[in-house]
Amino acid sequence: MGIVAGLDSSPDFTRIVVCDSDTGAVLRQGYAPHPLESPEGGGRPADVDPQAWLLSLGEAAGGGLLEGVQAIGVSAQANSVVPLDAQGNTVRPALVGGDRRSQVAAADLIDALGGREAWAQAVGSVPQTAQPVTKLRWLARAEPEAAARTAVLLQAHDWLVWQLLGRPARRTTDRGGASGTGYWSAATGGYRPDLVELALGHQVMLPEVIGPAEAAGTTPEGLLISAGTGETQAAAFGLGIGLGDAVVSLGASGSVMAVHNEPLVDQSGMITALADATGMHLPVVTTLNAVRTLRGAAELLGAADLDGLSELAMKSTPGSHGLVLLPYLEGERTPNLPHTAGTLAGLRRESMRPEHLARAAFEGMLCGLADALDVLRGRGVDVRRVFLLGAAAELPAVQAAAPALFGTQVVVPQPADYAAIGSARQAAWALGVSQGVLDPRTPPVWQGAVAQVLEPGEELAVGQAVRQQFVAVREQTHPGALRG
Repeated sequence: MGIVAGLDSSPDFTRIVVCDSDTGAVLRQGYAPHPLESPEGGGRPADVDPQAWLLSLGEAAGGGLLEGVQAIGVSAQANSVVPLDAQGNTVRPALVGGDRRSQVAAADLIDALGGREAWAQAVGSVPQTAQPVTKLRWLARAEPEAAARTAVLLQAHDWLVWQLLGRPARRTTDRGGASGTGYWSAATGGYRPDLVELALGHQVMLPEVIGPAEAAGTTPEGLLISAGTGETQAAAFGLGIGLGDAVVSLGASGSVMAVHNEPLVDQSGMITALADATGMHLPVVTTLNAVRTLRGAAELLGAADLDGLSELAMKSTPGSHGLVLLPYLEGERTPNLPHTAGTLAGLRRESMRPEHLARAAFEGMLCGLADALDVLRGRGVDVRRVFLLGAAAELPAVQAAAPALFGTQVVVPQPADYAAIGSARQAAWALGVSQGVLDPRTPPVWQGAVAQVLEPGEELAVGQAVRQQFVAVREQTHPGALRG
């Protein structure tokens, strides 16, 4: 069919890959950082001028990168809100990221609808600090004039698609992006405008939700633009995960997501019921403490870096000589213990050695993520293999322990721009459908990610014993915390 491109506009940079539309082979790629000013004290800004995304896009696409490309797909950071006025101009900078300013707003919204269960039933998730619906409540309270002028709501990938198409009257999004807003339900496939009004104070125009293989439009130059999607959904599509697959992402915090054939309603709020980029569902469970647990342990033990911590942990044995770390260092979301602290149990004279504490940090982090996996399994989600993402997935101590603690095959993909690749695959799908050579129900089959495959093997029984030791300490310390 030709060549297609995928664009990923993350919080910090834009990546573009140009791929063969039949095989998915990456032919060329571009990169540019976002020209963002860091706020005082460092960290990422909570307000961003969307024009920064366009500047970065233009730089990444320089040097004729898109020459000959027939279709492009766009993914972008989740949980962003671009408020527009009736003329299509930005009312204020985009609200992005895990904006802590909206913590009170999240609690207000939960109460306003009648509690966590009411939200789970309505849209498949309970308002969280990062979600667009929560940002809208903050905007209405903190900047009422800007809220009153807001007539249209877009997310980052919606806004970029709209810009690429020349700002047409029609504005679109996809199921994946819509499902993270807090005002669209994956179960019904429809918006809840009443929840927008509850948050913002009035009705607004929302983008049309189009199908996974549909095109958002075509530029005057004839470049087809696919539906676009959120960064999480694009990465899942780029990895090629399907039913029976879960993805565990190791960042400072952790997330576990899996493909499922129906939306899940979870009144505890531990599961966020997202839609994926293919027409299926992508329930997600997050933990607040993943790699930050390892970094804390490295600082405590004087390890130079995570590689040094891993080397130290490998001198210990499974079970860490009885040490169990509940890694709730920043409080925790799964289980829902926002105000708790971490716990180190099992201290004996013989276990008080650096290598055992290092091993306990790795096992605690992975057992916390195994808890998140079990939340999904407990709701009927089939998990036959786990894709492990993030730089920490390469650490020997992680790879040695993960298969046995998760109780399944673990796949560690080679680092790649999976969100951009997923966006390109979506573009190839829309292009193929427009040409009549692909089925709108079946995405193109691309070559899978190059990966290392790890099996639990003979370590499975030992790993499950370590897991039970962790569960016993968790239940003793926080009885019933993980029961929804």
